[in-house]
Amino acid sequence: MKRYLSACLFLLSFSAYGALTKWVDADGKVHYSDEPPPDNIKTKTLSIPHDSLSGVPAAKTFVEREAEWKKAQKAKEEASQKATQQQEEAIAKRKACAGAKANLRALENSPVISTYNDKGEIVPMGDSTRQQNIEDARKQISIYCEAE
Repeated sequence: MKRYLSACLFLLSFSAYGALTKWVDADGKVHYSDEPPPDNIKTKTLSIPHDSLSGVPAAKTFVEREAEWKKAQKAKEEASQKATQQQEEAIAKRKACAGAKANLRALENSPVISTYNDKGEIVPMGDSTRQQNIEDARKQISIYCEAE
């Protein structure tokens, strides 16, 4: 008896997962049916996943959930690294801006500026060199101090 009952349930389960047929009648009305349409009409067979019969989405397996979790963790880690890198770049940019401003102040406000030559001797900076260094400092300020 148990064998017959299990065999019947097994055979009935196949009919529950049948396919739908989609077809359009002469009036342009779309029909969905598990029975075939008249012979002269084109059809399209739609397969129904077994979980869609109940209207409940398929439960994800442990492996799928773990893969999604790992993907989310990796995305969070990448976002954190990107934010840290952006903060470090902003700090470096502020330092470069402050250095360029200090350099410009020194070039503009100091009466005599000395530099080292190839031999390591201290020599006074000429006016043309000083003017070129002031222009370079202003360019650096325009690059590093954009928002100020």
